[in-house]
Amino acid sequence: MLALVMLINRAGSMVLPFLGVYMTGHLHFSIENSGIILSFFGIGSVLGSWLGGLITDKIGEYRVQSLSLLLSVPLFCLIPLFKTEVGLAAIILIQSIVSETFRPANSVAITKYAKPENITRAFSLNRMAVNLGFSIGPALGGILSAISYEFLFFSNALAALLAGLMYIRFFGKRNKQALLKPKKVKEAIAVKKENSPYRDGKFLMYSFFCMLFAICFFQLFSTLTIFYKDTAHLSQQNIGYILGYSGFLIVLLEMGFVQIAEKYFSLAFTLLIGTLLCGISYAMLAFDYSILTLIVSMTLLCIGEIWTLPFMSTITALRSGENNKGAYMGMNGIAVALAFIITPYVGTMTADQLGFSTLWIGTGVLAVGIAAGFYFVIPWMLKKKAGS
Repeated sequence: MLALVMLINRAGSMVLPFLGVYMTGHLHFSIENSGIILSFFGIGSVLGSWLGGLITDKIGEYRVQSLSLLLSVPLFCLIPLFKTEVGLAAIILIQSIVSETFRPANSVAITKYAKPENITRAFSLNRMAVNLGFSIGPALGGILSAISYEFLFFSNALAALLAGLMYIRFFGKRNKQALLKPKKVKEAIAVKKENSPYRDGKFLMYSFFCMLFAICFFQLFSTLTIFYKDTAHLSQQNIGYILGYSGFLIVLLEMGFVQIAEKYFSLAFTLLIGTLLCGISYAMLAFDYSILTLIVSMTLLCIGEIWTLPFMSTITALRSGENNKGAYMGMNGIAVALAFIITPYVGTMTADQLGFSTLWIGTGVLAVGIAAGFYFVIPWMLKKKAGS
Protein backbone atom coordinates (compact mmCIF):
# COMPACT_ATOMS: atom_id res chain seq x y z
CA MET A 1 0.00 0.00 0.00
CA LEU A 2 2.91 2.35 0.63
CA ALA A 3 4.14 1.61 -2.88
CA LEU A 4 0.65 2.11 -4.35
CA VAL A 5 0.30 5.49 -2.63
CA MET A 6 3.73 6.43 -3.96
CA LEU A 7 2.72 5.30 -7.46
CA ILE A 8 -0.33 7.57 -7.51
CA ASN A 9 1.62 10.49 -6.09
CA ARG A 10 4.52 10.13 -8.52
CA ALA A 11 2.24 9.58 -11.53
CA GLY A 12 1.35 13.23 -11.15
CA SER A 13 4.97 14.35 -10.90
CA MET A 14 5.06 16.17 -14.18
CA VAL A 15 6.25 19.55 -12.91
CA LEU A 16 9.87 19.08 -11.85
CA PRO A 17 11.37 17.76 -15.13
CA PHE A 18 9.63 20.54 -17.05
CA LEU A 19 10.25 23.47 -14.69
CA GLY A 20 13.44 24.47 -16.52
CA VAL A 21 11.71 24.33 -19.89
CA TYR A 22 8.66 26.10 -18.43
CA MET A 23 10.76 29.00 -17.17
CA THR A 24 12.99 29.39 -20.23
CA GLY A 25 10.37 28.68 -22.88
CA HIS A 26 7.09 29.92 -21.40
CA LEU A 27 8.08 32.64 -18.92
CA HIS A 28 11.19 33.62 -20.95
CA PHE A 29 13.58 33.62 -17.99
CA SER A 30 17.30 33.35 -18.73
CA ILE A 31 18.99 29.95 -18.32
CA GLU A 32 21.05 31.24 -15.39
CA ASN A 33 18.04 32.74 -13.56
CA SER A 34 16.08 29.55 -14.17
CA GLY A 35 18.90 27.62 -12.52
CA ILE A 36 18.80 29.95 -9.51
CA ILE A 37 15.03 29.46 -9.15
CA LEU A 38 15.41 25.69 -9.41
CA SER A 39 17.93 25.95 -6.59
CA PHE A 40 15.11 27.19 -4.35
CA PHE A 41 13.49 23.80 -4.85
CA GLY A 42 16.71 22.36 -3.45
CA ILE A 43 16.70 24.74 -0.47
CA GLY A 44 13.14 23.66 0.26
CA SER A 45 14.17 20.01 -0.06
CA VAL A 46 16.92 20.48 2.52
CA LEU A 47 14.59 22.24 4.96
CA GLY A 48 11.83 19.71 4.31
CA SER A 49 14.13 16.72 4.82
CA TRP A 50 15.44 18.17 8.08
CA LEU A 51 11.93 19.04 9.28
CA GLY A 52 10.51 15.70 8.17
CA GLY A 53 13.20 13.73 9.97
CA LEU A 54 12.77 15.81 13.13
CA ILE A 55 9.00 15.60 13.43
CA THR A 56 8.77 11.98 12.25
CA ASP A 57 10.64 10.82 15.35
CA LYS A 58 8.31 12.97 17.49
CA ILE A 59 4.80 12.52 16.03
CA GLY A 60 5.19 9.47 13.79
CA GLU A 61 5.45 8.83 10.07
CA TYR A 62 1.66 8.64 9.59
CA ARG A 63 0.92 12.24 10.52
CA VAL A 64 3.89 13.59 8.60
CA GLN A 65 2.99 11.78 5.36
CA SER A 66 -0.70 12.70 5.63
CA LEU A 67 -0.04 16.39 6.22
CA SER A 68 2.60 16.57 3.50
CA LEU A 69 0.34 15.06 0.82
CA LEU A 70 -2.74 17.10 1.68
CA LEU A 71 -0.96 20.45 2.11
CA SER A 72 0.77 19.97 -1.24
CA VAL A 73 -2.57 20.14 -3.07
CA PRO A 74 -3.31 23.89 -2.75
CA LEU A 75 0.37 24.79 -3.20
CA PHE A 76 0.58 23.06 -6.59
CA CYS A 77 -2.52 24.96 -7.68
CA LEU A 78 -0.95 28.29 -6.69
CA ILE A 79 2.31 27.90 -8.65
CA PRO A 80 0.99 29.00 -12.10
CA LEU A 81 -0.29 32.24 -10.55
CA PHE A 82 3.28 33.44 -9.97
CA LYS A 83 4.87 34.86 -13.11
CA THR A 84 7.85 36.81 -11.70
CA GLU A 85 11.21 35.31 -10.80
CA VAL A 86 10.95 36.30 -7.13
CA GLY A 87 7.36 35.11 -6.78
CA LEU A 88 8.00 31.77 -8.49
CA ALA A 89 11.10 31.16 -6.37
CA ALA A 90 9.10 31.83 -3.19
CA ILE A 91 6.19 29.50 -3.98
CA ILE A 92 8.55 26.74 -5.17
CA LEU A 93 10.47 27.07 -1.89
CA ILE A 94 7.30 26.68 0.19
CA GLN A 95 5.94 23.83 -1.91
CA SER A 96 9.25 22.00 -1.75
CA ILE A 97 9.47 22.25 2.04
CA VAL A 98 5.98 20.77 2.42
CA SER A 99 6.47 18.02 -0.17
CA GLU A 100 9.91 16.92 1.01
CA THR A 101 8.85 16.31 4.62
CA PHE A 102 7.20 13.23 3.10
CA ARG A 103 10.45 11.48 2.18
CA PRO A 104 12.07 10.71 5.57
CA ALA A 105 8.66 9.75 6.97
CA ASN A 106 8.07 7.41 4.04
CA SER A 107 11.51 5.81 4.49
CA VAL A 108 10.79 5.22 8.18
CA ALA A 109 7.45 3.63 7.26
CA ILE A 110 9.26 1.23 4.92
CA THR A 111 11.66 0.14 7.66
CA LYS A 112 8.66 -0.25 9.98
CA TYR A 113 6.61 -2.54 7.75
CA ALA A 114 9.38 -4.45 5.92
CA LYS A 115 11.12 -7.54 7.28
CA PRO A 116 14.83 -6.92 8.05
CA GLU A 117 16.01 -9.38 5.40
CA ASN A 118 13.85 -7.70 2.75
CA ILE A 119 14.64 -4.06 3.48
CA THR A 120 16.56 -3.33 0.26
CA ARG A 121 13.87 -5.00 -1.84
CA ALA A 122 11.24 -3.02 0.08
CA PHE A 123 13.01 0.21 -0.81
CA SER A 124 13.31 -1.08 -4.38
CA LEU A 125 9.58 -1.86 -4.54
CA ASN A 126 8.83 1.67 -3.38
CA ARG A 127 11.27 3.09 -5.92
CA MET A 128 9.73 0.89 -8.60
CA ALA A 129 6.42 2.55 -7.83
CA VAL A 130 8.15 5.93 -8.05
CA ASN A 131 9.59 5.09 -11.44
CA LEU A 132 6.39 3.58 -12.80
CA GLY A 133 4.69 6.81 -11.85
CA PHE A 134 7.60 8.73 -13.30
CA SER A 135 7.26 6.84 -16.59
CA ILE A 136 3.61 7.84 -16.79
CA GLY A 137 3.91 11.40 -15.50
CA PRO A 138 6.55 12.98 -17.76
CA ALA A 139 5.21 11.25 -20.87
CA LEU A 140 1.77 12.67 -20.15
CA GLY A 141 3.38 15.91 -19.00
CA GLY A 142 5.12 16.38 -22.32
CA ILE A 143 1.77 16.12 -24.09
CA LEU A 144 -0.08 18.37 -21.63
CA SER A 145 2.65 21.02 -21.56
CA ALA A 146 2.36 21.39 -25.32
CA ILE A 147 -1.28 22.39 -24.71
CA SER A 148 -0.96 24.31 -21.43
CA TYR A 149 1.63 24.27 -18.67
CA GLU A 150 -1.11 24.89 -16.10
CA PHE A 151 -2.31 21.30 -16.63
CA LEU A 152 0.99 20.09 -15.17
CA PHE A 153 0.44 21.86 -11.85
CA PHE A 154 -3.21 20.88 -11.52
CA SER A 155 -2.38 17.24 -12.35
CA ASN A 156 0.24 17.22 -9.59
CA ALA A 157 -2.34 18.61 -7.17
CA LEU A 158 -4.91 15.95 -8.10
CA ALA A 159 -2.38 13.13 -7.72
CA ALA A 160 -1.29 14.41 -4.29
CA LEU A 161 -4.93 14.57 -3.18
CA LEU A 162 -5.70 11.02 -4.33
CA ALA A 163 -2.53 9.67 -2.73
CA GLY A 164 -3.30 11.47 0.54
CA LEU A 165 -6.86 10.18 0.74
CA MET A 166 -5.79 6.60 -0.02
CA TYR A 167 -2.99 6.73 2.54
CA ILE A 168 -5.27 8.07 5.28
CA ARG A 169 -7.97 5.49 4.54
CA PHE A 170 -5.64 2.49 4.69
CA PHE A 171 -3.15 3.47 7.41
CA GLY A 172 -5.39 5.61 9.65
CA LYS A 173 -6.72 2.76 11.79
CA ARG A 174 -3.33 1.04 11.95
CA ASN A 175 -1.74 4.12 13.44
CA LYS A 176 -4.58 5.31 15.65
CA GLN A 177 -3.32 3.62 18.81
CA ALA A 178 0.26 4.81 18.31
CA LEU A 179 -0.87 8.37 17.62
CA LEU A 180 -2.71 8.48 20.93
CA LYS A 181 0.55 7.76 22.81
CA PRO A 182 3.13 10.33 21.66
CA LYS A 183 4.86 10.41 25.06
CA LYS A 184 6.26 6.92 24.61
CA VAL A 185 7.79 7.95 21.33
CA LYS A 186 9.45 10.94 22.95
CA GLU A 187 10.80 8.84 25.80
CA ALA A 188 12.28 6.32 23.38
CA ILE A 189 13.97 9.09 21.42
CA ALA A 190 15.43 10.59 24.59
CA VAL A 191 17.15 7.28 25.35
CA LYS A 192 18.91 7.36 21.97
CA LYS A 193 19.57 11.08 21.91
CA GLU A 194 23.33 10.58 21.97
CA ASN A 195 23.15 8.71 18.64
CA SER A 196 22.48 11.79 16.55
CA PRO A 197 23.43 11.53 12.87
CA TYR A 198 24.72 15.09 13.04
CA ARG A 199 27.50 13.92 15.39
CA ASP A 200 28.21 10.66 13.55
CA GLY A 201 31.42 11.47 11.69
CA LYS A 202 31.50 8.33 9.56
CA PHE A 203 27.88 8.75 8.53
CA LEU A 204 28.45 12.42 7.70
CA MET A 205 31.31 11.44 5.39
CA TYR A 206 29.09 8.83 3.74
CA SER A 207 26.33 11.42 3.35
CA PHE A 208 28.83 13.80 1.73
CA PHE A 209 29.48 11.26 -1.01
CA CYS A 210 25.71 10.73 -1.34
CA MET A 211 25.38 14.47 -1.90
CA LEU A 212 28.10 14.45 -4.58
CA PHE A 213 26.41 11.53 -6.34
CA ALA A 214 23.07 13.32 -6.25
CA ILE A 215 24.69 16.44 -7.74
CA CYS A 216 25.71 14.34 -10.74
CA PHE A 217 22.55 12.27 -11.01
CA PHE A 218 19.91 14.97 -10.54
CA GLN A 219 20.96 16.82 -13.65
CA LEU A 220 18.24 14.54 -15.01
CA PHE A 221 15.72 17.04 -13.61
CA SER A 222 17.41 20.30 -14.58
CA THR A 223 20.23 20.67 -17.11
CA LEU A 224 19.57 17.42 -19.00
CA THR A 225 16.09 18.46 -20.14
CA ILE A 226 17.44 21.86 -21.22
CA PHE A 227 20.21 20.03 -23.14
CA TYR A 228 17.60 17.84 -24.82
CA LYS A 229 15.65 20.89 -25.97
CA ASP A 230 18.37 23.42 -26.83
CA THR A 231 21.23 21.21 -28.08
CA ALA A 232 19.63 17.91 -29.16
CA HIS A 233 16.58 19.85 -30.44
CA LEU A 234 14.00 17.42 -29.09
CA SER A 235 10.36 18.44 -28.84
CA GLN A 236 8.66 18.59 -25.44
CA GLN A 237 6.76 15.41 -26.30
CA ASN A 238 9.97 13.55 -27.14
CA ILE A 239 11.61 14.78 -23.93
CA GLY A 240 8.63 13.35 -22.07
CA TYR A 241 8.94 10.05 -23.93
CA ILE A 242 12.64 9.65 -23.03
CA LEU A 243 11.94 10.42 -19.38
CA GLY A 244 9.01 8.04 -19.49
CA TYR A 245 11.26 5.38 -21.01
CA SER A 246 13.65 5.75 -18.08
CA GLY A 247 10.90 5.14 -15.56
CA PHE A 248 9.49 2.19 -17.51
CA LEU A 249 12.95 0.61 -17.84
CA ILE A 250 13.56 0.85 -14.10
CA VAL A 251 10.19 -0.78 -13.42
CA LEU A 252 11.22 -3.70 -15.65
CA LEU A 253 14.76 -4.13 -14.33
CA GLU A 254 14.98 -2.89 -10.75
CA MET A 255 13.79 -5.85 -8.67
CA GLY A 256 15.87 -8.32 -10.70
CA PHE A 257 19.00 -6.15 -10.70
CA VAL A 258 18.67 -5.53 -6.96
CA GLN A 259 18.48 -9.27 -6.31
CA ILE A 260 21.59 -9.82 -8.45
CA ALA A 261 23.48 -7.18 -6.48
CA GLU A 262 22.33 -8.59 -3.13
CA LYS A 263 23.41 -12.10 -4.14
CA TYR A 264 26.73 -11.45 -5.84
CA PHE A 265 27.98 -7.96 -4.81
CA SER A 266 28.92 -6.25 -1.59
CA LEU A 267 27.19 -2.97 -0.75
CA ALA A 268 30.39 -1.05 -1.49
CA PHE A 269 30.94 -2.73 -4.86
CA THR A 270 27.28 -2.19 -5.83
CA LEU A 271 27.54 1.57 -5.28
CA LEU A 272 30.92 1.62 -7.04
CA ILE A 273 29.44 0.10 -10.22
CA GLY A 274 26.23 2.14 -10.04
CA THR A 275 28.08 5.44 -9.67
CA LEU A 276 30.49 4.67 -12.52
CA LEU A 277 27.60 3.81 -14.87
CA CYS A 278 25.90 7.12 -14.06
CA GLY A 279 29.13 8.99 -14.80
CA ILE A 280 29.57 7.20 -18.13
CA SER A 281 25.97 7.93 -19.12
CA TYR A 282 26.55 11.68 -18.83
CA ALA A 283 30.12 11.75 -20.18
CA MET A 284 29.13 10.10 -23.46
CA LEU A 285 26.79 13.03 -24.22
CA ALA A 286 29.85 15.26 -24.69
CA PHE A 287 30.73 13.38 -27.88
CA ASP A 288 27.39 12.65 -29.52
CA TYR A 289 23.70 13.42 -29.00
CA SER A 290 21.99 11.41 -31.71
CA ILE A 291 18.75 9.76 -30.64
CA LEU A 292 20.50 6.37 -30.32
CA THR A 293 23.15 7.86 -28.05
CA LEU A 294 20.49 9.55 -25.94
CA ILE A 295 18.68 6.23 -25.45
CA VAL A 296 21.89 4.33 -24.61
CA SER A 297 22.89 7.09 -22.20
CA MET A 298 19.51 6.98 -20.45
CA THR A 299 19.70 3.18 -20.25
CA LEU A 300 23.09 3.31 -18.49
CA LEU A 301 21.80 6.05 -16.19
CA CYS A 302 18.84 3.85 -15.21
CA ILE A 303 21.03 0.84 -14.41
CA GLY A 304 23.38 3.04 -12.42
CA GLU A 305 20.43 4.48 -10.52
CA ILE A 306 19.14 0.98 -9.70
CA TRP A 307 22.48 -0.02 -8.19
CA THR A 308 22.85 3.18 -6.18
CA LEU A 309 19.74 4.88 -4.80
CA PRO A 310 17.90 1.99 -3.06
CA PHE A 311 21.15 0.78 -1.48
CA MET A 312 21.91 4.27 -0.18
CA SER A 313 18.70 4.02 1.87
CA THR A 314 19.56 0.51 3.05
CA ILE A 315 22.99 1.61 4.26
CA THR A 316 21.39 4.52 6.12
CA ALA A 317 18.93 2.15 7.82
CA LEU A 318 21.77 -0.20 8.81
CA ARG A 319 23.72 2.66 10.39
CA SER A 320 20.75 4.04 12.35
CA GLY A 321 19.28 2.74 15.63
CA GLU A 322 15.77 1.63 16.46
CA ASN A 323 14.48 5.01 17.64
CA ASN A 324 16.38 7.51 15.51
CA LYS A 325 15.66 6.24 12.00
CA GLY A 326 13.75 9.42 11.18
CA ALA A 327 16.76 11.57 12.06
CA TYR A 328 19.14 9.39 10.02
CA MET A 329 16.78 9.23 7.04
CA GLY A 330 16.31 12.98 7.34
CA MET A 331 20.07 13.57 7.38
CA ASN A 332 20.54 11.42 4.29
CA GLY A 333 17.62 13.25 2.72
CA ILE A 334 19.31 16.57 3.45
CA ALA A 335 22.48 15.34 1.75
CA VAL A 336 20.52 14.41 -1.36
CA ALA A 337 18.39 17.54 -1.21
CA LEU A 338 21.48 19.78 -1.15
CA ALA A 339 22.04 18.59 -4.71
CA PHE A 340 18.81 20.28 -5.73
CA ILE A 341 20.38 23.58 -4.63
CA ILE A 342 23.79 23.04 -6.16
CA THR A 343 23.00 21.11 -9.35
CA PRO A 344 20.64 23.55 -11.13
CA TYR A 345 22.81 26.60 -10.48
CA VAL A 346 26.24 25.05 -11.11
CA GLY A 347 24.94 22.96 -14.01
CA THR A 348 23.22 25.79 -15.86
CA MET A 349 26.09 28.21 -15.18
CA THR A 350 28.67 25.70 -16.46
CA ALA A 351 26.58 24.93 -19.54
CA ASP A 352 26.00 28.63 -20.22
CA GLN A 353 29.63 29.72 -19.84
CA LEU A 354 31.67 26.64 -20.81
CA GLY A 355 29.23 24.57 -22.82
CA PHE A 356 27.41 21.30 -22.22
CA SER A 357 30.41 19.20 -23.32
CA THR A 358 32.48 20.54 -20.42
CA LEU A 359 29.60 19.88 -18.05
CA TRP A 360 29.18 16.27 -19.13
CA ILE A 361 32.92 15.44 -19.05
CA GLY A 362 33.25 17.08 -15.64
CA THR A 363 30.32 15.01 -14.38
CA GLY A 364 32.00 11.81 -15.56
CA VAL A 365 35.29 12.67 -13.87
CA LEU A 366 33.53 13.58 -10.61
CA ALA A 367 31.62 10.27 -10.69
CA VAL A 368 34.90 8.32 -10.72
CA GLY A 369 36.01 10.04 -7.52
CA ILE A 370 32.62 9.47 -5.87
CA ALA A 371 32.68 5.76 -6.78
CA ALA A 372 36.09 5.37 -5.12
CA GLY A 373 34.83 7.24 -2.06
CA PHE A 374 31.82 4.93 -1.68
CA TYR A 375 34.00 1.85 -2.09
CA PHE A 376 36.26 2.74 0.85
CA VAL A 377 33.87 4.63 3.17
CA ILE A 378 30.97 2.14 3.30
CA PRO A 379 32.90 -0.86 4.75
CA TRP A 380 34.69 1.47 7.17
CA MET A 381 31.37 2.94 8.37
CA LEU A 382 29.46 -0.33 8.76
CA LYS A 383 32.30 -2.32 10.38
CA LYS A 384 31.76 -2.85 14.12
CA LYS A 385 28.81 -0.46 14.16
CA ALA A 386 28.07 -1.05 17.79
CA GLY A 387 31.40 0.31 18.90
CA SER A 388 31.71 3.15 16.40
